[in-house]
Amino acid sequence: MADPTTLQFRLAEPDQGISDFVYCFSAFDHPSSIGGGIIIPNGKIDLVFSLHENGAFNISLLGLETQPKTAPELDIIRFFSISFQPLAVEYILRMPVAGFLNSGRILPGGFWGFGAGDMNDFTAFIQKATGRILSLIPEKVDPRKQELFRKILAADGDVKVGELSEKIGWSARQINQYFSRQLGVSLKSYCTILRFQASLQHIRQGKLYPQLNYTDQSHFIKEVKKLSGVSPKELSKNENSRFLQFLVYGKE
Repeated sequence: MADPTTLQFRLAEPDQGISDFVYCFSAFDHPSSIGGGIIIPNGKIDLVFSLHENGAFNISLLGLETQPKTAPELDIIRFFSISFQPLAVEYILRMPVAGFLNSGRILPGGFWGFGAGDMNDFTAFIQKATGRILSLIPEKVDPRKQELFRKILAADGDVKVGELSEKIGWSARQINQYFSRQLGVSLKSYCTILRFQASLQHIRQGKLYPQLNYTDQSHFIKEVKKLSGVSPKELSKNENSRFLQFLVYGKE
């Protein structure tokens, strides 16, 4: 039987109808036990619903992470999270996250009609959130943007802006302006994060040489150090389970 005072987590994939906008749903019980853990960039935008020990409830929108950071000590007993794909910034959240890169913003009380009572049942939370997201999807979504993100995500960031421009009929300048305005990073920077995330699976398996399109071994090591703070070898050891994406996004 699980210790009720230690970290517990659950993941759920989104319904197909919202998969262009949502990567996954996750639930953490007793996240205070992860204090000192390291959060590394994953290319997602998280909407976090938090229930505190004193009964307080809040909702926070977190921008993209572009560097590793230590998880803060918190008095949260439970939080549910919706991890959004970038397309959701414009069409679902309807607010750019460029202004809070590597940080976040507390949203107004009652956002999307959620309150502390929604923190009792993860399945019911997912159903409510899915319904809300479905209601927000506009009748018309720019097909160029849909195709842009589908290609980037399917390739784990291993794409070139010139090739994307030709395939979707949107200039390289327009693509980079869109990324900077909505997310606060360039397409190249975003793709670097995706490629790093895709490398985590290989690193977990002890494959400490580039499996993706890195220039060479030194380039691979440099990018891993930049985004995780450590070498591929140290990352693969994951001592004390301190790299939290291994726990969540690496779950099989």
